[in-house]
Amino acid sequence: MRKKLRNILLVDDDDATNFINRKVLESAGVAHHIEVALNGREAINFFKTKSDVSEEPVLVFLDINMPIMDGWEFLEVYRSLSINKKGNVIIVMLSTTLNPDDITKAENISEVSGFRNKPLTLEMVQEIMEKYFPEYL
Repeated sequence: MRKKLRNILLVDDDDATNFINRKVLESAGVAHHIEVALNGREAINFFKTKSDVSEEPVLVFLDINMPIMDGWEFLEVYRSLSINKKGNVIIVMLSTTLNPDDITKAENISEVSGFRNKPLTLEMVQEIMEKYFPEYL
């Protein structure tokens, strides 16, 4: 039996996308818990209010275009959090954008580990696990 990530955070304002991504992650069997934040502000609050390391996400799938606080704004605020609030997190931007400027911008943000196009697939999850969490396979 393979080891599972303790928590994955989906940050996306679209309920259907969150449903699909959750189902893909559940099918992949890679996490004990999957949390959802509907915008960047909810995600920041999640990081600020987690009470212990067991709640800390180790993988975040972050959308770009969301109301209230988008993915770029989330990254600005996330960058300013203390290390004990940020934890050791892999952030993968997951978007429908075809704008090459968005991809370039993401590649130049050190907190962003990867950029993938929606929807999340089992193959993407496998590639992400192999690249960032090989000890869990």
